[in-house]
Amino acid sequence: MKNLNLIWGLLLVLVITVIAFLIGHSEVMMTLNISTLTLAIVIGILCGNTFYPKVEHVTHLGVAFAKGKLLRLGIILYGFRITLQDIGQVGVNAVVADAIMLILTFIITCWIGIKILKVDKQIVFLTGAGCSICGAAAIIASEPVVKAPSYKVSVAVALIVIFGTIAMFLYPILYPILIDYINPHQFGIYIGSSVHEVAQVYAAGSNINPVVADIAVVSKMIRVMMLAPFLLVLSYFLHKDEKQKHAISIPYFALIFILVAVFNSFNLLPTEWVALLVQIDTILLMAAMAGLGLTTNLSTVKQAGLKPLLLGLFVFIWLVVGGFGINLLLYHLLG
Repeated sequence: MKNLNLIWGLLLVLVITVIAFLIGHSEVMMTLNISTLTLAIVIGILCGNTFYPKVEHVTHLGVAFAKGKLLRLGIILYGFRITLQDIGQVGVNAVVADAIMLILTFIITCWIGIKILKVDKQIVFLTGAGCSICGAAAIIASEPVVKAPSYKVSVAVALIVIFGTIAMFLYPILYPILIDYINPHQFGIYIGSSVHEVAQVYAAGSNINPVVADIAVVSKMIRVMMLAPFLLVLSYFLHKDEKQKHAISIPYFALIFILVAVFNSFNLLPTEWVALLVQIDTILLMAAMAGLGLTTNLSTVKQAGLKPLLLGLFVFIWLVVGGFGINLLLYHLLG
């Protein structure tokens, strides 16, 4: 009986994943640069708030497997998207900008969200992870560490979608205004260090020129490399006050993610194999998002109110204004 529940649940997740994949690769969605991860959770939420409650009793094990085991495997395989050589392509400016933006963005998100707006702490931590590192992928990677319910994950992802989409159109508008102060190379780093999702970074950069787009994406991937140490630090601070009999939750999948990225840097696998692993990784992360969407109750999301939206807005303003200030400073200090 349990095996059937697992199978039916995974089949449901697979159907949603395939639909999201097909829609995501349509001409319209590719033009808009809407990520398949976003589509997977949106379709999952639609299903989760219509027919899923009627079939939950025969599918919940498979859905739980998707948003648990498949999520962790997806984060591990994410390491095949990056190499240590990426750092050399953009220089020390990108590494410093990414590190400063990650730390300050997470601290500012927590300060505004918890101290000023009094937003739920788990939503704040998830939003901080998404804004600081790599959007939805960072949010779902942080979910096992934060131990947040699905609806809080959906709230954080929604903020990334809203403000990341605005960023896609805003940065190309800002380029002719700000290029008098920094060069195209640093502007690419500015995009990569301050825009939420990888897809959104590429969209913003490609709407300017290919050179800026390439630098922006590489800079963004350096931010992605910081995901694992971020999760380790987050896990320590969230669980350090637990009683000694309860071990601190170490996200081992984050450590394996680093090892995979290091392994990938040696170019030991054929390019075709790596490309295939990246495709498999995308499908696994989509399946995880579909599972999260299925278990998200919209009525519970509504209870979060407008405060998370305000949090997303304030952090977005920081990313645009503060991000430029930091990149301007580094441009003059490091050249």
